[in-house]
Amino acid sequence: MFPLVLYFLTWLFFFLFSLQKESQITIADVNSSFIRVFPWITAGVIIWFLVAYFSHSAMIKAATGSRPLARKENKRVYNLVENLCIAAGMKMPAVNIIEDDSLNAFASGIDDRTYTISLSRGIINKLTDEELEAVIAHELTHIRNRDVRLLIISIVFVGIFAFIAETIFRSIRFSSVGSRGKKGGGAGVAMLIALVLAIIGYFVAMLIRFAISRKREYLADAGAAELTKRPLALASALRKVAQDPTIEAVKRADVAQMFIENPQLGLKKEHVSPFASLFATHPPIEKRIAILEQF
Repeated sequence: MFPLVLYFLTWLFFFLFSLQKESQITIADVNSSFIRVFPWITAGVIIWFLVAYFSHSAMIKAATGSRPLARKENKRVYNLVENLCIAAGMKMPAVNIIEDDSLNAFASGIDDRTYTISLSRGIINKLTDEELEAVIAHELTHIRNRDVRLLIISIVFVGIFAFIAETIFRSIRFSSVGSRGKKGGGAGVAMLIALVLAIIGYFVAMLIRFAISRKREYLADAGAAELTKRPLALASALRKVAQDPTIEAVKRADVAQMFIENPQLGLKKEHVSPFASLFATHPPIEKRIAILEQF
């Protein structure tokens, strides 16, 4: 779906940009121009994905300040992860630690080679074995359901739409939108329409990404409850996480979305309006706890 929207917006950009030309340009000319750049667009998307594929782990580590946790540093964590992986019949992911006293965790990666669970120092030290096991089971469910791969793909396409919107905006800013004459005025209106459509595409992509994220959090909670057979342990863990989820190193919204609870600084959730909730990366943690307590 995302690639088709991307190609449509690119064709629309060529069409509306052609309206600014002095000579008459037909739809056939626009199609011809689009076909000529089609391979370059495809190559750009492929390169974008290759960069995300090979470097996303390093980017995430840099954005969160996480590092590999050696088995000898904390056998307790490794035993919990290994036992859960055996129960789930899945390969054990790498384990990272974030040197922060706050309580949070996330899963990342797009294949068996890069799947990773990252835990903060605070969540390791402040949760009981049952609570920490439930949190790890939540993150393993994200990996088993391929949520982490889907999230990275959606983030990449949102970035592409943002780039298209910015490109059209710059075209409007530096083109002869204010030129005299009927054609110039029509071109200006056309470029404005293109910008509006690109922005709509960007926001729709974001809304889809956020909706996917919220739904996947509920599914991961249910998966953790099924895997551990202790839904109340995850509810108790989430209650503790809610008291202090802020990871100081995390500044980017796309990275914050990956955590079990959004750790961004200054995030306020009290009295969130229905409209604002559409842009929330996570469902209300109180609602998640209430659902777990009903299992």
